Amino acid sequence: MALVDYEWFKKAVYDMTKIDLNAYKEKQMKRRIDTLISKNGITGYDNYVHLLKSNKEKFDEFVNYLTINVSEFYRNPEQWQFMDKDVIPDLIKRFGSRGLRIWSAACSTGDEPYSLVMAFSRHLPLSQIKIYATDIDKQVIEKAKIGLYNEKSIAAVPDDLKRKYFTKVGPSYQISDEIKSRVEFQQHNLLKDPYPKDYHLIVCRNVLIYFTEEAKSEIFKKFSDSLTKDGYLFIGSTEQIITYRDIGFVRKNSFFYGKA
Repeated sequence: MALVDYEWFKKAVYDMTKIDLNAYKEKQMKRRIDTLISKNGITGYDNYVHLLKSNKEKFDEFVNYLTINVSEFYRNPEQWQFMDKDVIPDLIKRFGSRGLRIWSAACSTGDEPYSLVMAFSRHLPLSQIKIYATDIDKQVIEKAKIGLYNEKSIAAVPDDLKRKYFTKVGPSYQISDEIKSRVEFQQHNLLKDPYPKDYHLIVCRNVLIYFTEEAKSEIFKKFSDSLTKDGYLFIGSTEQIITYRDIGFVRKNSFFYGKA
């Protein structure tokens, strides 16, 4: 199918869904969409757009097609409650309400950094919140920038935040631009690239389980070096830092460590 037709199709999709296909890698996304169109026995983007406008089931199928491989917002909600009640107030008390430096490392499809923005929004105006989010995979970063998630992914989001910051699009949910605007995404390799400095909170959850013990130790050491004194590291429920004292951490609870 002609590239010029695909440019028209992207505009039509945006008009229907507010999903910007320009944020995806074009070659891969176009190939996937062409496959879906062929699967439906249709020729041409114009005919497919007509189908999407006239058939809710096919519209839902298309939107859902763009929301695969997402993880979860507010994973392990009890840990986010500890963040809300203890960690965020302590960070604001120690470092002030402006200029808090927060890094979501290995952020995947954006559920974690967007959860952080919403969590901090209970304590600070959105204009004062900025999250630095990184991942090694450009594709998932591009998906994170879209901000489109299925119902299961956002199940643990508190109801008031869900109502305030998500819009239903077919069977899926689009996170608001005001939340997206508070996150800066960049590509970063935890094993090779330099780490940023002077952060007050680093969140890296359920990722390091895939690394060797040696690699994990090196990464935790680098996280410690990246944190300012009295900063926090938030790790996943499947992880632990056995030698946390040796690398300058104080254990705050099962999954939060403070920089001594």
